[in-house]
Amino acid sequence: MSDKRFKKVYSQGSMNVTEVWVDKQTGVNYLYHASGYSGGLTPLLDRDGKPVVSPIGSNWDE
Repeated sequence: MSDKRFKKVYSQGSMNVTEVWVDKQTGVNYLYHASGYSGGLTPLLDRDGKPVVSPIGSNWDE
């Protein structure tokens, strides 16, 4: 098992990058967006404003 806490599960773009990262310990999904020299990270929220949580124990090390 990998000792890395976060797993990138989605990536789009090269100059304007959008990625989704999952915390393997909590299952919380995070949205990362970068454009040029700036970027930001925030919890990914559902339509009710609650964090998107993936099931823990998913096969993260693939």
